Amino acid sequence: MQMLYRLGADAVLVLHVSYVAFVLVGFLLTLIGILARWNWVRNLWFRGLHLAAILFVVAESLLGIVCPLTIWESRLRELGGETAYSGDFIAQWLHDLLFIDAEPWVFTVCYTLFGLAVLATCVFAPPRWRKTHAGEPANS
Repeated sequence: MQMLYRLGADAVLVLHVSYVAFVLVGFLLTLIGILARWNWVRNLWFRGLHLAAILFVVAESLLGIVCPLTIWESRLRELGGETAYSGDFIAQWLHDLLFIDAEPWVFTVCYTLFGLAVLATCVFAPPRWRKTHAGEPANS
C-alpha cells in the first residue's frame, strides 16, 4: 500500500509541475504570440484558464493559504512512509525545481507581479470569443 501512496505523491508532483509549466510557458507563448501576431494566443478559453490559474496562486499567496497540491503530496508521502525524497531522481529534481527556499513575502510579491503581467497581456492583446471572418468585427 505504501508504494501506491508514493506513486500517488509522484503523480501529484507531476501535476503540480505541469500547473506551474502551464502558467509560465503559457505566459511566454502569449508574449511571443502577441509579437508574432499568432491568433491562437487570443483564444478566450486559453487566456481565461491561464489568467484563472495565476489568479488562484496569487489569491492563495495573499490569503496565506498553502497550495492544496503541496498539502496533498506531503500527506501522500507521509502515508507512503517517506519523510524526504530518498533517491527517486525525477521526483527529487521536480521537487527541487518547484520548491525554492525563500521568505513567504518574496513569493507573494513574485506571484502578484506575475499575475499583473498576465493581466496586462489581457489588456494589450484581449482574448477573443471566436475566430473572425473577413469584414466581421473581432468581438461580435
